[in-house]
Amino acid sequence: MATLICGSLAFDTITTFDGRFAEHILPDKVHILNISFLVPTMRREFGGCAGNIAYSLALLGGEPLILGALGADGQSYLDRLDALHIPRCHVGVLADSFTAQAHIITDRDNNQITSFHPGAMGRAHELPVPLDAGVDLAIVAPDGRSAMIDHAAQLAAADIPFVFDPGQGMPLFDGADLRDFIDKASWVTVNDYEAELLVERTGWGLDDIAKRVRGLVVTRGDQGCRIWGDGHTSTDLPGVPAQAVCDPTGCGDAFRAGLLFGLSRGWELADSCRLGNVLGAEKIAVHGPQNHHITLSGALLRLRQVYGRAPQAD
Repeated sequence: MATLICGSLAFDTITTFDGRFAEHILPDKVHILNISFLVPTMRREFGGCAGNIAYSLALLGGEPLILGALGADGQSYLDRLDALHIPRCHVGVLADSFTAQAHIITDRDNNQITSFHPGAMGRAHELPVPLDAGVDLAIVAPDGRSAMIDHAAQLAAADIPFVFDPGQGMPLFDGADLRDFIDKASWVTVNDYEAELLVERTGWGLDDIAKRVRGLVVTRGDQGCRIWGDGHTSTDLPGVPAQAVCDPTGCGDAFRAGLLFGLSRGWELADSCRLGNVLGAEKIAVHGPQNHHITLSGALLRLRQVYGRAPQAD
């Protein structure tokens, strides 16, 4: 059965600043902020949350099905999906828009400043959830505001369990919106910063959110993640040591691919998140969100090495 990935497809322009943002951004001067950073390295990568998640899920042998929009400049992305054998039958191409574009600056501490042009992503709501595609699991990842709202509603109406992943889309929604997403979702996943925003905007504590869903996951970078399962009590899962720390772009998406793979096979939430930690560590060791390589057998081996256990993959 397919896993539907509702989210953005984008081109990422990734640059590196050799210093630290904190040394150049003065907190008492942010009201007159006018600053530039010299970025001696630059790469253009395939990105977007849906594309990144689908890439890692396909590496594991999952069945990703992307629901997202490209612009008139998106042919190279379509060619890439074909080369990766990722179906693109539900990828829309909008001739009067650009593909979404992210411009990312990463400093030496792996902090990031990102600007984002939504382009075709802003009309992704024109693409409905394919209810006849054999989907038994989905994720609503960052996308256009209307697309995230509509796709969550369509999945809930069809009784298709889904992960709500607000990510960079968090600023698009107020507390009422976010509470509605949570009540429709089966799982919620955020990073530790997003978790604070989610609590602030919904007025619900993390324990309260966990009681409304099957599972809540808060990722914590190299510290692993904290999860709330069906018992509604939190558990900390340690991170997986990375062979190198090169580029954090797309690490969260790689984690979500591991999470989805495990959930699609009926694994417990903890084991699914452990696999997510493995994928995140694999991704951060290379530049770009879609350039890491790992097989399912390699991921299971890493699970055994780090955690002393690995579920059956079938």
